[in-house]
Amino acid sequence: MINLFEYQNKADFPEEHFENLELFLDDIWNKREKSSYYNEDENREEVQHFLQFLHKTNQLKSNKYVGVIHFEDQTINLLPKIFYDASKQTLDTDVKAINSHVLWWLSYCRKLKFPNYQTGLNSERADFFEILIYLFSKYTKELLSSSIYQKYVEVENELSFVKGRIDFNSYITNNLSRGRNHKVSCVYDSFEMDNNFNQCIKHVAKLLLSASKDNQNKRNLYDILFLLDEVSDAPISADECRKIVFNPMLTSFETVRDYCVLFLENSVSFNYKNSLKLFAFLLPMEYVFEDFLFGFIDREIECVNPEGQAKGTYLDESKTFGLKPDLILDLGHKKIIADTKYKMVYADANDNKRGVSQLDLYQMLAYAVRFNITDVKLLYPKTIVSNDYTNHNSIKIKDALADNTSINIEAYKLSIIDKNVTWESLNNGKNLFDNFDNLRLKLKGELQDILFR
Repeated sequence: MINLFEYQNKADFPEEHFENLELFLDDIWNKREKSSYYNEDENREEVQHFLQFLHKTNQLKSNKYVGVIHFEDQTINLLPKIFYDASKQTLDTDVKAINSHVLWWLSYCRKLKFPNYQTGLNSERADFFEILIYLFSKYTKELLSSSIYQKYVEVENELSFVKGRIDFNSYITNNLSRGRNHKVSCVYDSFEMDNNFNQCIKHVAKLLLSASKDNQNKRNLYDILFLLDEVSDAPISADECRKIVFNPMLTSFETVRDYCVLFLENSVSFNYKNSLKLFAFLLPMEYVFEDFLFGFIDREIECVNPEGQAKGTYLDESKTFGLKPDLILDLGHKKIIADTKYKMVYADANDNKRGVSQLDLYQMLAYAVRFNITDVKLLYPKTIVSNDYTNHNSIKIKDALADNTSINIEAYKLSIIDKNVTWESLNNGKNLFDNFDNLRLKLKGELQDILFR
């Protein structure tokens, strides 16, 4: 097992598989679906960004993606850089605790609805991907066992009686002209389980079954395929799956749909000559961090109405350079621009900038002027080696071009890691997210102080 932290450490990789892995990652990058987690420029980029390949030393280095790559018999864990501690070796138990944090962050993301229960973690289910498969397969199996989704679909069929409307062209061509006038070609709506949603579930279940190594996960996935045996095999894209809508009374199916979108957008399975196999599930961490904070503020902080990625405001008059701050927070009596920065900011007493990038400052100033909002918050994550205090750095700017308006830009480091959450605490049978109650309350208190001070 190889553990790589974003942009931090390096790891040796077998020379005989080195070039194959690089070719496969290049190929799956080019074939990847457009993802809601990437911006438009990244969706157009042609050079893969999953891993760096250091050819002189046959070593791998991680870029900005978090997740897992299964290649041959090797598992490569790509882990968030904020968990990197150069002074200690990363154990399998550490990886499991890190993966549980990523799942907790994802539970607040708007792009994914998690089930209400989060039990079933065990020592065998080691990587982040297997845990996600478990949550999806267990929830989906239980849901389908009680109610399989059905909807009206248009069906074309030959009947001995008229149902719906007659397809006269087909009736004349295929029936009347061949002496089969007793059969009527009809087009009608039928309440069917063979619909695009169930086809999507079946497609995802087969994809995951080919990649999972966990016996319980495989049993759950086989059960799903058995329940959907009468459903057609049809490849469904993430975009097609995302467009499926449900009656408000069937919101439980939305959870399954969102899981399917997550797997279809961020999972890649690749086979070569039936011998070399690769599977990857990867998420860009900077967008997960942004989405996590948006969802956390929306669900946990009262009296705040967050708006994400506001559009329609431009830096220039020709409307070429758009401005899209991560969050605009409406507190009722005022608005705040909040921009998430997934960067490792170090507290150096000799650094007057306190780790805040000058480019970040220019960007925030442009946001403040164009959106006419004078209160700006920069939100950074604490790292595993950070102290327990919420670092605060306040920068005041007077804009001479706007009647000396005072713009207040403040930078904070937020607690999104709980060092007390270990594999031992996670493996004691409690619900997974119950372990994060203390962290949830701590982060909630920090954000309340930041927004309402």
